[in-house]
Amino acid sequence: MSSYFEESLARGPAEVDLKRKCCCCCVDGVNSSGLTWRTGVKSLQVKDFLPLVVMALISLEDLDGLDDEQLDDDITDNPEPMDEEDRDRLLAHWQAVASTHQVSVPQEMTGPIQEMTRNSQQREPLPFTPISCHEKMGEVLWEERVYPAGHWACVTRGEELYEQSISNGFMKLMRFICKENSAGRYLGMTVPVINNIHLKEDGTTFNKEIQTSFFLPAEFQTNTPPQPCDPDITIVHREPMRVIARTFLGTTTEETVALQISLFWEIVGVNDDLHRNNYMVAAYENPGVPRRRNEIWFIRRHL
Repeated sequence: MSSYFEESLARGPAEVDLKRKCCCCCVDGVNSSGLTWRTGVKSLQVKDFLPLVVMALISLEDLDGLDDEQLDDDITDNPEPMDEEDRDRLLAHWQAVASTHQVSVPQEMTGPIQEMTRNSQQREPLPFTPISCHEKMGEVLWEERVYPAGHWACVTRGEELYEQSISNGFMKLMRFICKENSAGRYLGMTVPVINNIHLKEDGTTFNKEIQTSFFLPAEFQTNTPPQPCDPDITIVHREPMRVIARTFLGTTTEETVALQISLFWEIVGVNDDLHRNNYMVAAYENPGVPRRRNEIWFIRRHL
């Protein structure tokens, strides 16, 4: 899989545009993952391949910043179809992001990526009822909320890496949202996207199977929801759930999520009313934001 940089370098030094970006973390020829390129060099150099590279997960979060310098300002929410150059640049962005996690973004994802980018400003927030807010010295430690019963679209993947599971799972959900459904139309989107994690018996290692899901938009909560064309996706009705949620900023990998779970337990202390082998990670923002917002959700056994 070739990136924008590889294609540009193959054309020769005179045609390389060092100011043009292929992903949201690139800055003037050097990005935060350590990827560099030089005029006259026909290959990419990857240096200091630090864990920070995993900030660029291929998920709903990737859509938010694409109309900044990545694409022309008029792409997002523009009713006019994208031209071929814009479509290619958008796909190249996703492929560059995905390649850092050994995830392949096929050509057929061009349509769903374009559709969701165009509608990125029209997402519904997942509704909830606030119960309490726990603070210490002015800092919010956690919030308690109740989320309503409703229809969710869910897909489960069991890849080698946590990042691969949530990436491949969300690409399936994207296709469902973008017309691969019984209604044959764009369904709309809600945030956050939820990744459900189960721990193995040792209490620390993640089960490889990660469920990625999103709450269907309001119009499908009271009416029969469209059915997915993909048999891997299921529409389930979940009962209300009561969670305590703690915000954390930054990357979401198995290591960082496990650390946040551990830190949250230190704050909460012993509590038999909370599940200890089932957690949720709520993703809100673009991974190009170094301190993007995520939440760890601990799930109460009782409402």
